[in-house]
Order: sequence, then structure tokens, then C-alpha cells
Amino acid sequence: MITETIAELPAVTTSQRDQILAAPRTQAAHREFLNTLPAMNTVELGGQPKSRALPETFSIAAWNVERCLFPEESAEHLQDIAPDLVLLSEMDHGMSRTSQVHTTREFASHMGMQYAYGVEFFEMGLGGPTEREFCRDDFNELGWHGNAILSSVPMLRTAMVRLDQTGHWFCEASGADDTEQPRIGGRMALLAELPVQNGTITVVSTHLESNADGPYRERQFEILLNAIDDFAPSGPVLIGGDLNTGNHVPPDFDWRQEGLFALSEKQGYSWDFTAPGYSTRASLISPHPDRVMKLDWIAGRGFNCLDKGIKVSLGKDEKPLSDHDLVWARVGLVP
Repeated sequence: MITETIAELPAVTTSQRDQILAAPRTQAAHREFLNTLPAMNTVELGGQPKSRALPETFSIAAWNVERCLFPEESAEHLQDIAPDLVLLSEMDHGMSRTSQVHTTREFASHMGMQYAYGVEFFEMGLGGPTEREFCRDDFNELGWHGNAILSSVPMLRTAMVRLDQTGHWFCEASGADDTEQPRIGGRMALLAELPVQNGTITVVSTHLESNADGPYRERQFEILLNAIDDFAPSGPVLIGGDLNTGNHVPPDFDWRQEGLFALSEKQGYSWDFTAPGYSTRASLISPHPDRVMKLDWIAGRGFNCLDKGIKVSLGKDEKPLSDHDLVWARVGLVP
């Protein structure tokens, strides 16, 4: 569990990048880079909260923003939900395809929130063909891609938990498509302790593996649940993110085959915080409308669900902001 925080993630040096590009695509090489790159082992904190403590009832949203091509529009897209917490996946920082912008910082600034940002991957390339169409440069200034928590109240503690350290997107033997997305890193989760009027709660932003089967994701979720118990042995918890449920299970991509649901329910979590319906769509980066899946979820322990929904990710003039629709819930603490 990574608990060190920093105001700004340090860049990979030219020497480190040369070593990565020249290294054999093995688990041992990947493990060394993962353990020695400073930005992979710290959480960036920034922005400013606007309240001291969460109210008795509040709203939370979870959204895979698919690199976050449009930070300002995406933040505006949440205005009618007015969430106190936003859990974000696939947030670029210093990537050519998103104009080298720190998308989480921009998003949080437009929302007037504090943020925690953790690196999921150091991207060694510019991305796939559709992503390269958005590149303004032939290089990434930083190459960070990760998850974030945005909060209207101060984060009392944060932690990052790595769910995959085997080099799934780096090692040649992994089966992942490393020709278009060669990466150092792996799926991860961010945890934060937040104040409520009479105590604290824990919120978790996570992203599970897409290029794997259900048992692989179940093992990742088990790692996460154990980490939550270490971080906050008791008390209310909200988990949200892109869990990739049913991904790589064609032709119906049936999320009900995933073992992570029963696993978490045995530990007191409920999935009733997620509205019924699918959460994927064709986008500017991912034009595959034939793949309709339910990937995005909110789960809770120690909360009541007061309302919930799925908001389509279409902005002005019906422009797709992401290949994921966002899920949201209004919650209240169990008395």
C-alpha cells in the first residue's frame, strides 16, 4: 500500500526512458522499473476542497473518461448531478493525445474540488491509430495515465494499491497488445478517508483489467477488498469505477459471470448503488458500437442508496465525451 503524497509527480528522466525502451519484456525487468520510478510509488494531491465535511446525504459519480479529451466539458457534464465525490478512470497527464494537459487538475479546477491522482501506467507510446489523430506532438511530455478521486471535502488520508504488478501490458508473454499500448504499470486503486459530520468514510476509485477473464478480475478485487480492510478495518465504504465486467466474454459480454460480485457481497457490500442498464457507447477514440457492455459500477457498505442513474456521455452537439457513460448514486449513511 503506497501512502506517500506529493504536490507534483516527477517525470521519467531521459536515462530511465532509454533503459525502459532497451529492456527485455520480462516480469523481472518490469518489476524493477515499477519499484524504482518515483511517480509510480506516490499519490499526487492538489486542488482545494470547498466544504469541511460531507453532509448526511450526498451524491457520488464514477466515470471512465477515456483519456479525458475534454476536461472542461466533462466537468460541465456533471453539473446537474452536482456530486460531492467523483471517481475517475483513464485520466491522462502529459500525453500528446490530450494536448499534454494534466486532465485531473483541469477537471478538479472546473469542479472546485481537491483531487488525488495516481499513475496506473507510464505510457511508452502515443496510443492507437485513433488516438494519434489527436496528438499535437510526436512525444509525451510525461506519459502518465491513471485514476483519480475528486472531493468537495479534505482528504484526511490517501493510499494507492497496485492490483497487478506482473507487467500485463509490458511482458511479451502476457498476451496483451503491446504494439499499440506498451506500458509500465498495472491496474490499481486509489483510497481516501473523508470527513462526514460524525466521523469518516472511505471512498475508492478503481479500474480492473480489460484484457483478462473474470477469475483474473476477481483476484484483483480480492486484493482490493483486503487492502480496504487494512486501510479502514471498519466503517462505511463506497467503491466505484470501471470494473470491465464481462469484457472479453463475447458474444454477449455477460457481466453476471463475474465472481467479484459474490465475493464482495460476502463481505457486506451491496451493488444496489448501480442503476440497471449498459454503460458503453461508441466514441471518438473507440468506434465500436457492436460491443455493448455493463462495465461501470458503484458498490457500498454502510450506506443506503437514495437514488441512482446512468448519464449518457454526450456533450454539446451530441459529441461523445467518452466510450463510457457515467454512473451516479445519491447515498446516505446507515443510522
